[in-house]
Amino acid sequence: MHYDITLPLTQADINTLRAGDTVTLTGTVFTARDAAHKLITEQLGRGEELSFDLNGACIYYAGPCPAAPGEVLGPCGPTTAYRMDAYTPTLIAHGQNAMIGKGYRSADVVQAMQGRAVYFAATGGAAVLISRCVKSAEIVAYPQLGAEAVRRLTVEKLPLVVAIDAFGGNLYER
Repeated sequence: MHYDITLPLTQADINTLRAGDTVTLTGTVFTARDAAHKLITEQLGRGEELSFDLNGACIYYAGPCPAAPGEVLGPCGPTTAYRMDAYTPTLIAHGQNAMIGKGYRSADVVQAMQGRAVYFAATGGAAVLISRCVKSAEIVAYPQLGAEAVRRLTVEKLPLVVAIDAFGGNLYER
């Protein structure tokens, strides 16, 4: 099936999506890679508030390149997701319900996702094409991380595939 979805995902969206479905996402996503995930997890562990809301958040595992003149954002391709696996169950427990990356996920992440979250795969090597879906971008946390700072992106019709659904359906195991 194919779905055009406006973020944030609702529980009904999560319950509808199955591994192998294609989607286009429109709305807000946050970029974060492993360095940002480590800082987010540490901040949550200290009971501190984040500068962005994890509740219902979709996190795109990406470290965008700088924008060329006249561009919103430079190439913005997906990072290998398993690099975030140590942190992902904590973020899901704090309300994150969607992730975008490439590659398989650990059993712990798939278990944490059960009934709560979905993992979308983006096409590796398509960073320039993906960046064309980005309509605005701003740093919202950890500017000291440079390309790995957390950015709030507004995306329009970002094409993705449901790689792992909230019921354990997993394209990487098929």
